[in-house]
Amino acid sequence: MLKKMGEAVARVARKVNETVESGSDTLDLAECKLVSFPIGIYKVLRNVTDQIHLITLANNELKSLTSKFMTTFCQLRELRLEGNFLHRLPNEVSTLQHLKAIDLSRNQFRDFPEQLTTLPALETINLEENDIVGLISTKQVCQAVMLMIEEMCLWRSWPPCPPCAASTSASTP
Repeated sequence: MLKKMGEAVARVARKVNETVESGSDTLDLAECKLVSFPIGIYKVLRNVTDQIHLITLANNELKSLTSKFMTTFCQLRELRLEGNFLHRLPNEVSTLQHLKAIDLSRNQFRDFPEQLTTLPALETINLEENDIVGLISTKQVCQAVMLMIEEMCLWRSWPPCPPCAASTSASTP
């Protein structure tokens, strides 16, 4: 057992050193059997954290990420956390203002991580294979968007724009 732990630690150290030595913008610690993000990595990466744009921590055993993780890697564009035991994100995820994609699939989220709605660059959120309850359906989202478009048309001009005119005439008897 100690041998396997030693091998896992050596693997993490090797991957971190590769990132530092190559000047890579990627830190890949997938499948390293991590139960938490190793504190020592912050010190090793302190001079290159701003250039790291992609971190992969997929298929580990992470139950949470700390606020320090989020604030240290604030230049991230992509964060891959699929296949862990995460059930929430720290509020400091809101510091990831450049984040374009986050993969949270195959975790243990029961609620949608609302903090993600504050990220201006975010384009992709993957929450597949979580047990999220209370999400609204795609049909409900479409209906809400159409209502917003219709309200904007009524507010801005009359007669309504063609999409609103079509939805209004379709709904009148």
